[in-house]
Amino acid sequence: MNNSYSCQAEFQHNLKACYMILTEKISVRRTARSRLREVDFNNLDFGKMISDHMLTSEYKDGEWNAPYIMPYGDIVFSPTILALHYGQMVFEGMKAFKMKDGRNSIFRIKKHYDRFSKSLERMCMAPVPYEIFSEGLIELIKVDAGWVPDTEGSALYIRPFSFASEERFGVKVSDEYRFIIFSGPVGPYYSKPLKVKVEDKYMRASRGGTGFAKCGGNYGAAFYPLQQAKKEGFDQVLWTDGTPELNIEESGTMNVMFVINNAIVTPPLSDSILDGVTRDSFLTIAKDMGIKVEERKIGAKELAESIQKGILTEAFGTGTAAVVAPIQEIHILGKDHRIGDIKDNGVMSKVRNELNAIRLGEKPDKYKWNTII
Repeated sequence: MNNSYSCQAEFQHNLKACYMILTEKISVRRTARSRLREVDFNNLDFGKMISDHMLTSEYKDGEWNAPYIMPYGDIVFSPTILALHYGQMVFEGMKAFKMKDGRNSIFRIKKHYDRFSKSLERMCMAPVPYEIFSEGLIELIKVDAGWVPDTEGSALYIRPFSFASEERFGVKVSDEYRFIIFSGPVGPYYSKPLKVKVEDKYMRASRGGTGFAKCGGNYGAAFYPLQQAKKEGFDQVLWTDGTPELNIEESGTMNVMFVINNAIVTPPLSDSILDGVTRDSFLTIAKDMGIKVEERKIGAKELAESIQKGILTEAFGTGTAAVVAPIQEIHILGKDHRIGDIKDNGVMSKVRNELNAIRLGEKPDKYKWNTII
C-alpha cells in the first residue's frame, strides 16, 4: 500500500458527516461595496481582477465544516502553518462562460473535481467532498454572476484550492486544511503565437513524482528554467522526459499537440504529465470530427525532422488558462524551426471553434459538459 493511499484511507475513515453538510443552504455574507464598476471588460489583464466574493470551508477534527460565502479579502494565518513549510497545497483552474442566451455556464465541474481529488490524494491531503466543491462553486458563481464577462475570448476564471492550515512546524502530514474558491474575469492568456524552446537540461517532473498533480511546488520548480528561456527570447519551453530521446511532455503550463500528416499527435498521459481538462475536451471533439488522434511519444529528433519534411503543419498548447495557444517556432538543440502560418481551416482552428461553440451555447452540448446556472 502506497503512502498517499494510506493517507486518503485515514482521512476517509475520519470524515464523519461531511456528505450531510449541505442539508442546509450555504450561508452568504455579501460585500457592502461591489468592485464590479471598476472593471473594464474590454481590457482584462489576466489574473489581476478578483470578483467580490469567495467560498471557504475548514477541515478540523476529521470533518469539513459547512462552507460559507463571504466578501473576498485577506485571510489571517500563523507563520507556522504546514503548507508554508512542507508544500501541502493543491489548486484547480476552471472557467465559467457567458452563453449566447445570457445565462452563465461552468465548464466540466466533475472532470475538474476528479483531477483535484487525485492531486489531493498524491499530496496526502484531506479529500474535499463533491457536494462542497460543486454546490459551493455553483452558489459562488450565482452570487458573482455579474462578473462573468461577455467580451470575445474572455471568461470568468475560477480558482479552487486547498492548503494545510495546521499550526505546527514539525515535519508531518497536516490534520487541518482550508478550502477556498475565488474567481476573476480574464481575457486571452496569450496574445500572439508562441516561440518555444525544447528544454534539454532541466525537467519539469519525473516518473513517480508529482507531475500529474496540480500542486504549487510543480510550478515553483519550473520558474527558473522558464526565466532562463525568456532571457534567450522564448515565450515558453517544451518540457521533456529527460531521456536521450528528449521525448516531449508538456509546453510550459499546458499540454502540447502537433499535427503530423493531418493527425493530432500528443504525448500519452503518465504520472509526469497533467491530465488536462482542455486536452481531454479537445481530443474528444477531434475524434468525433473524424480527425485521427495518436497519443504516443514524440522525441526532439522526430519533431525536427517532421518540421523539415513539411509534414508537421501545426503545433499548439492546450490548457484552461490559454485554451488553445498556437506555437509558430520551436528551438531544438540549437536550431530554430518555423512552422507554417495559422490557418482558419486548420485542425487547431476547427476543433477550437467547435469547443468554443459548445461552451457558449452556440451548439448543442452533447457531452453534458456545461453546468448552466
